Amino acid sequence: MTVTINTKNGTVDIENDVISTIVGASTTEIFGVVGMTSKNAVKDNFKTLLRQENYSKGVVIAAGDNGVDVDIYVIVSFGVKISEVAKNVQERVKFNLENQLGITANSVNVFVQNVKVVAE
Repeated sequence: MTVTINTKNGTVDIENDVISTIVGASTTEIFGVVGMTSKNAVKDNFKTLLRQENYSKGVVIAAGDNGVDVDIYVIVSFGVKISEVAKNVQERVKFNLENQLGITANSVNVFVQNVKVVAE
């Protein structure tokens, strides 16, 4: 599935994997996010951190008429305010999608799958 952007010079097709990589990189930059996990982690009862090349497993993109809907599955650090971390993820993802790809994010849903104690 792709997102198509029409311009005066033609069309640009952006694959979901490209969008997922931008979303994943934006998400893991946020303080309090330990990493991303698979969207099926709850069903599989297997919560592991995804590596950078597998961000697409932790991000679900649904193309709409006027933009995209994004679902992000994350693991956060113990001791952070989860609502604040989720808000920061939403703002960063929306900003980066609009500025880097020219795609409007209709919704950015953050699903906290696990809390991890990080040793300092």
